[in-house]
Formats: sequence, structure tokens, C-alpha cells
Amino acid sequence: MTLKAIIFDVDGTLADTEDAHRIAFNKAFAESHLGWNWDAALYDKLLKVTGGKERIKYFVETCLPGFQKPADYDGFVKHLHAVKTGHYNAMLREGRIPLRPGIKRLIAEAKQAGLKLAIATTTSPENVATLLRQGLGNNGEALFDAIGCGDIVPHKKPAPDIYYWVLQQLHLNASDCIALEDSENGLRSSLAAGIKTFVIVNHYTRNQDFTGAAAVFDDLNDPESFCRAAGLPLSKPPISV
Repeated sequence: MTLKAIIFDVDGTLADTEDAHRIAFNKAFAESHLGWNWDAALYDKLLKVTGGKERIKYFVETCLPGFQKPADYDGFVKHLHAVKTGHYNAMLREGRIPLRPGIKRLIAEAKQAGLKLAIATTTSPENVATLLRQGLGNNGEALFDAIGCGDIVPHKKPAPDIYYWVLQQLHLNASDCIALEDSENGLRSSLAAGIKTFVIVNHYTRNQDFTGAAAVFDDLNDPESFCRAAGLPLSKPPISV
């Protein structure tokens, strides 16, 4: 296989975002006078559901059997998620959610090697855009040849839809690409699309099942090891974007 592209997940992969999302959800709940609170243990369970709006609905269905849903329940969830997104983006703009170690260098190495870069995520376009600007500069989005996010496809991970969409945008076959994920749902999504996948774990996903991954890393503090495993040539000395 001649590697032509790297496709990145965002939450937990490009940055350790999950606790920030949890805090933003709780701020939205408090602002909406709901009296809900997601602690780390509960959020760990809720992360089995991808997508913020889907996660809220799953919480209501499984943890709040007596909750009286408003007449426009979908609108209620959509508004609640929008409030949460506002709080999350404020945290991003304040620089409280940096990229994970090694990610910036990996992106630079890939660009120097002539590879295409893409994103396949369930998080909202606004979240992705702000994270890329904060982590990679004002032209961060321009480094990526395709950005698939949010509700652009009907089924979220672990369905492969978002990866199929990205492959179409890149005009590449699955065998031309590798994916970088952090979770079991993400891995199932990329593998279902036929893409060789590497995993970098985080606090929430460390004990998940990563059967089928090409390799599993704790982080990218040693980018050379990842690049060797992925077949990506390293530049010397390290370069930056």
C-alpha cells in the first residue's frame, strides 16, 4: 500500500476534549435550570453513544424515566446542545483545550510527505473549526483536504457513513488511507469502511476493545514510533506548521 492520506478523528484524538465537553454539558444544564449533572463516571458510560444530541436523548431515556418531555422534544434537545456548544467553544477560544502532544508534528510530517489530510468526526462544524484555529493557527482548516463532521451523514459512528463521505471527498480508496481514532466506536466506524486504523487512547477509552486496530498507542509523545508503524517518512529535524 502506498499511503496517500491520513484521516483524523477529533474528540479525544486531536485533543483531549471529553472532559471539556462534559463540563460544557453541565453548564448548559445549569443554565437551563434542569438540575442534571454528568460526573466523570456517568459520562464514561454516556460516551458509548456518539453525537451530543444523541447522548442527551440516551441519558433521558436510560436515566430519567419520569422526565416529562416537552412538546417539541427535538427542538428542546437541539437548543440544549447549542447552548452546550457555546460554552465548549468559549473554552476552546480561551486556549483551555490544546492539541494532544505529537499531533501538530504528525500533521506537519504528513504535509511534508505530500499526504492528504482529512477529518471524520461526529462533533459539530463549529467545534472543529475553533479547535483547528486554536491549535494550528488561522489557516488550520486549510491544511485539511476534507472535513466531515456533525450531521453531514445520517448515521454517526460506529456506522461507517462519515468515513465513506470523506473518502468520496478525497477521491481515494480506503486502501490508500489510514485513520487515527481514540475510541471503540471510532475504530468500528473506520474498520467498517475498510480503512487501516491506529488508536491513541485517552482516560475515557483506555479500557475499550480495540480488536482490529493496526496498533494502539498511549499518546504520540514518540511520533517516530507512530510514523514507522504507519509507514510515514520522518523529516529531520522536526518541522512545524
